[in-house]
Amino acid sequence: MISPAPFDPAQPPSWFTAAMGTPAEQGATVVDGATIAYRAWGGRGSGGIVLVHGGAAHSRWWDHIAPLLASGRRVAALDLSGHGDSERRDGYSLDLWAREVLAVAVDAGIDTPPIVIGHSMGGFVTLRAAGLYGSRIAGAVTIDSPVRDITPEEHAAREQRAFGPLRVYPSREAAIARFHPIPDQPALPYILAHVASTSIRAVAGGWSWKFDPHIFARLQLTPALLTRLDCRVALFRAEHGILSPQISEVMYDRLGRVPAIEIPAAGHHVMLDQPIALVTGIRTLLSDWD
Repeated sequence: MISPAPFDPAQPPSWFTAAMGTPAEQGATVVDGATIAYRAWGGRGSGGIVLVHGGAAHSRWWDHIAPLLASGRRVAALDLSGHGDSERRDGYSLDLWAREVLAVAVDAGIDTPPIVIGHSMGGFVTLRAAGLYGSRIAGAVTIDSPVRDITPEEHAAREQRAFGPLRVYPSREAAIARFHPIPDQPALPYILAHVASTSIRAVAGGWSWKFDPHIFARLQLTPALLTRLDCRVALFRAEHGILSPQISEVMYDRLGRVPAIEIPAAGHHVMLDQPIALVTGIRTLLSDWD
């Protein structure tokens, strides 16, 4: 009898390989003078989803998630201005990023009001877009977004522990080796390797991060801005994330007793350590909404 090969946590499983092998369309649209890049999966038309990354992240954090949500839907993941492959601006705001989300939905070929799903700071953008545009959004979903406080990325930037002036590394490998999520947490190594390799760009003298450090100099989304919205809303919380049950309750009450779903065993960056649980939760929620 042949014994099965030992489990190797660094070896990508078949679901990940298949998701990463799903072709993604590259697109771009101009919003308030800046070119906004995005990636899209699934057929154009009918309903769709827009995925919004967190602070200092980018659309490629969703590469292994989006294809698993694209059955019967158009899914787009954008780089907010100042992030990823989108252009930088002199200043940033949640309202401006919300406009970018709606513009990408249209340009990507989502013909009906989209469901917007945002992680961390992207959840702030999602709720702000729902507050500004109401019925133009079919649903707003946040993932570990504590609107009563600033995100850990913003804490790190303000305390000058990270996200300061961008360092230039002598090689691509040296830059990738320095990558880690903030707050730091366990992550599946094959996902972390992909995110790290897509977070850098060539610059004069070497390699550096894609994000603009000035993205954190903006107004916050406070509980005072949370009101009952003209679209469906749901909150996801990571069990070991930064959205405490107490803050969840504040959001739950202000938004109108909306669904609040916990992802077991997950850290703040759920797509890095519990991607299948996250996809299962989103699929289940959307099936119920449908």
